[in-house]
Amino acid sequence: MSTIETERLILRELTVDDAPFMLDLLNQPSFIQFIGDRNVRTLDDARQFILTRYLDDYERLGFGVYLTLLRENQIPIGICGLIKRDGLDDVDIGYAFLPQYWAQGYASESTSAVLAYARNTLGIRRILGITTPDNTGSIRVLEKAGLKFERMIQLPGDETQLKLFASETR
Repeated sequence: MSTIETERLILRELTVDDAPFMLDLLNQPSFIQFIGDRNVRTLDDARQFILTRYLDDYERLGFGVYLTLLRENQIPIGICGLIKRDGLDDVDIGYAFLPQYWAQGYASESTSAVLAYARNTLGIRRILGITTPDNTGSIRVLEKAGLKFERMIQLPGDETQLKLFASETR
């Protein structure tokens, strides 16, 4: 199991035991607004979501989205990791945190750690970031991590216009 550690955080692979946390995170109004409604309404839905969205990626790709925990007390606060999406040629970095942990540097800290892991361990050279144009917090995190705005895009099957950021991770 991959683990990434920073000064304040531990990022580890999700397990089905993380379903209660994921149920909470995926149903936060901010998650639904900025990322989308995943239609996860029960613990069984959350377990299935973890199995099909995350565990499969670890097995198939060797990377994925990681549960982000506070180092000092192991409390889960969000997710951060690498995603291979249909419609994007390169891997992108994604993250989401419970609102009570916003504006404390956790997204930037975890994003920087995942980018370093992608570059140094996985050998991934180019990493993307996507966000809705109105998600100013997410835009700041991507820019702070060194990603630069390239263009507006739409993912297959989605009419939402997204800002695409990219970084050469050398």
